[in-house]
Amino acid sequence: MEIFAYSFMIRALIAGLIVAVIAPLIGNFLVMKRFAMISDTLAHVALAGVAVGLLTETEPVLVTVLLTTLVAILIERLSNLGKMPSETILALFMPGGLAVALVLINLANGFNSNLFSYLFGSISTVSSSEIYLIAGLGALVLTAIFAFYEQLLFTAFDEEGARLKGVKVARINLLLMVLTALTVSLTMRVVGALLVSALMVIPSAAAMRVGRSFKHSFLLSVLFALSAVVLGLLAGFYLNLPAGGAIVLVSLGIFGGASLVGKK
Repeated sequence: MEIFAYSFMIRALIAGLIVAVIAPLIGNFLVMKRFAMISDTLAHVALAGVAVGLLTETEPVLVTVLLTTLVAILIERLSNLGKMPSETILALFMPGGLAVALVLINLANGFNSNLFSYLFGSISTVSSSEIYLIAGLGALVLTAIFAFYEQLLFTAFDEEGARLKGVKVARINLLLMVLTALTVSLTMRVVGALLVSALMVIPSAAAMRVGRSFKHSFLLSVLFALSAVVLGLLAGFYLNLPAGGAIVLVSLGIFGGASLVGKK
């Protein structure tokens, strides 16, 4: 196949497959907690991280990881105080992150091609160093998910019951927020900040339409995400389409098909 004759497409495929495994796994817990909008909020914050990286001429992905992780921890701490609903906290940080990004972009003399690649996704421009970073952080996220799977599931399903069973709910929620921040930072490079929540939420939502159990949905969501990434990359390469947009559209198509099967 012609697509494998190009090293940049091989790097794109590797990055896409890594993200396709991680994103829906985290998305499953967020959907169950009805907290899926956290991914959109952190994606807006991630834009500010990219702007800081470009302004200071440092690695944007690394700066984004640090900033989104700090904000995720702050959001979780504010939620624990219980003085404001979670939706209100997210509504504060979402425009706040975008506002900071816009100010920093102006200081950096406006938009450039690098910033657009993070805003709308540019999986075909992923570098070798970014592959190593994505793979390393991806392995960290996967290890944490499988090490704390039972606690994450119990807490997402029933926080009060988990607390009564002795689960450290506050720590598990904090862990989930940090893992979400890492996943958003990695996913943004593939589909862009504007579409980052789609790859985390849509495959998970589709899997829950047809899954017979949470574990079954857990596995199906990864299969759906992998299919979306591969088909999206093929469409982007052979039809000259934006790969990020094609991946999300394929995901929506999978969700539509899963919804029809689920009804039957």
